[in-house]
Amino acid sequence: MPIYLDAQATTPLDPRVLDAMMPFMTENYGNPHSRTHKYGWDTERAVDTAREQVAALIGAHPKEIVFTSGATEANNTAVKGVARFYKGKKNHIITAQTEHKCVLDSCRVLQEEGFEVTYLPVSKGGMVSLEDLKAAIRPTTALVSIMAVNNEIGVVQDIAEIGKLCRARRVFFHTDAAQAAGKIPLNVADMNVDLMSISGHKLYGPKGVGALYVRRRPRVRLEPIITGGGQERGLRSGTVPSSLVVGMGAAAALGARELDYDYAHVSRLSKRLIDGIAARVSHVVRNGDPEHIYPGCVNLSFSFVEGESLLMALKNVALSSGSACTSASLEPSYVLRALGAEDDMAHSSIRFGIGRFTTESEVDYVIDNVEAHVTRLREMSPLWEMFQEGIDLKTIQWSQH
Repeated sequence: MPIYLDAQATTPLDPRVLDAMMPFMTENYGNPHSRTHKYGWDTERAVDTAREQVAALIGAHPKEIVFTSGATEANNTAVKGVARFYKGKKNHIITAQTEHKCVLDSCRVLQEEGFEVTYLPVSKGGMVSLEDLKAAIRPTTALVSIMAVNNEIGVVQDIAEIGKLCRARRVFFHTDAAQAAGKIPLNVADMNVDLMSISGHKLYGPKGVGALYVRRRPRVRLEPIITGGGQERGLRSGTVPSSLVVGMGAAAALGARELDYDYAHVSRLSKRLIDGIAARVSHVVRNGDPEHIYPGCVNLSFSFVEGESLLMALKNVALSSGSACTSASLEPSYVLRALGAEDDMAHSSIRFGIGRFTTESEVDYVIDNVEAHVTRLREMSPLWEMFQEGIDLKTIQWSQH
C-alpha cells in the first residue's frame, strides 16, 4: 500500500477505537431508543458515555451534543437551521470565501430562499479580518459561520476573537471544527461559540458519524433538516448508530488525552518535511499564514510543475491536490484563488497531510521522491527552461488560438 499523507481527507481508524466499537457491532446491537429491555438500556448507556466524551473534548455539556451522519450534515443543520428559524426577524448570514463547500453551498441555497449572504474575503495568508467582519455585521445578521482550521491550507482562524465579537453584537457564531477537533485545544465556552461541527473520521474515528454542538444557554434555536421520531432533542431524527457513536466517543477521548503528544509529533514531522523539501527543491511556496497554521496540513505550490502530474508521479504516496470533496473538479482550488494565487500556482499545489501514525522514514521517503519527480517534470517543461534563461514569463504575449 502507498504511504498515507492525506490526513485532511480522512484519518485511519485508531485500533483502540475499533476495540471500543466491536462489542456494539456484535452482541450489544440494541436500539438505544428501546426503553423496554437490556439491549436498549446497554446501548443507550454507551451512547450517553460517548456524548460525554465528545462534550469533554470541546468543553461543552453532554446535552448540547447532537449526533449526525458527519460534519457535512452538521454544517447544513447549523447554517440552514438557524437561518430558517430566525428568518422572521433576521435574514443575513456571514461566512468566508474559503469555507468548506458544504457551508458555501448551504449559503447559496439560503440565497435562493431570499436570504442575504456576505462572503468575506481573506488575506494572502488566508485569515479573515476582524475589521471586515465587524463592518459586515448588520442588525439583521442571524449567523456568522467561520471554520476553525481550513481543510486545504491548514490556516487557524482566531475563533476566540470572532466569538467575542459575535457575542457582543448578539449574533450567533458557528464554526466548522472538523479539521480542528482533537488536534488543537477547543473550548466552546471560552471561545463564545454557539454551534460547532465535528467529524468522526477526521479524528481517527469511524466514517458516517459526526456531531453538532448546539448551545443551551444562551439558547440557540434551529429548524431541523431531518424530522421523524424526535431523537437528539428533536434536532436530528433517526436511530442513533450506536457502534459509530461509541467509536466517535472513544476517538474524542483519545484526542483529548493525547492532544499535546500528537501536536508535538505532527509538528516535528511537518518541520522535517518542509525543511527537507526546501533544502532540495527550489521555487516552492507554502500556502497559508505561517504564523496561524496547523502543522499537520502542509500545502505547497511547486513552480513550473503541474500538480496533477506530480500527484500521478508520486503514485507510492497518497496525497491530494486540494479538498477530497471537490477533487473531481479540474478547476484550480477556490481556496487558493481566494488567497490571490495565480492560476499556475493554484494548479501546482499539493497538500501533504501528516497524522498520528505518520513516521519519520515515511516523511524521508516522500522528500526523496518529491525532489526526484519535481526535477524530472521541470526538465520536461519549456517554461522552466525559459525561466532558467532569465526570461520573465509574465512579459510574454501568448498567441490566442
